[in-house]
Amino acid sequence: MSDTLVELLGIARDRGFLGPGDVAFHVEHARVFIGLLDDGARVLDLGSGGGVPGLVLVVERPDLSLTMLDANGRRTAFLEEAIAALDAIDRVDVIRGRAEVVGRDPQMRGAFDQVVSRSFGPPGVVAECAAPFLRVGGRLIVSEPEDAAEMCRWDPAGLSIVGMSAGPTLRQSPATLQMIEQTERCPDRYPRRIGVPSKRPLF
Repeated sequence: MSDTLVELLGIARDRGFLGPGDVAFHVEHARVFIGLLDDGARVLDLGSGGGVPGLVLVVERPDLSLTMLDANGRRTAFLEEAIAALDAIDRVDVIRGRAEVVGRDPQMRGAFDQVVSRSFGPPGVVAECAAPFLRVGGRLIVSEPEDAAEMCRWDPAGLSIVGMSAGPTLRQSPATLQMIEQTERCPDRYPRRIGVPSKRPLF
């Protein structure tokens, strides 16, 4: 584990950008994403927050073209500092903005092979905000509660609205990850305007 990465995640935790607990746990949780990402993939970290899983991917998957998206100015400023400290400015972009707005940018729409998400929001919100970024055939990978399979959180009819279909669930301690496939192009009407996905989720 990179000493610089551990130090940066410690700073993120101290600033309230990352959940409590041992930084090593957050790193191990993020590492479960690593083997699910294609070689050389264009990856969006949706709601990057304190940098998990994004910063772990920066260190352990230098082949990826990574974009980290967050709406909070303090968090994106921290992420920019962290990327510089990890000497990765040439292969990582940090964007400050709402997913509902950035997802309507023609240069961002359908631009990613995979989207990763941890603690961004409930399933209906994550799906609506992630789908516009994915190319057809791309994949959303979401961190889930341990009992996710029993909760049936990803409604097939709701997912189909944004061109998605539920894939397998992977349980690899300490993480449970849900795969969602982008089977069709996300309709132009999504995402809806700022705040609507969370106020009126698709499912």
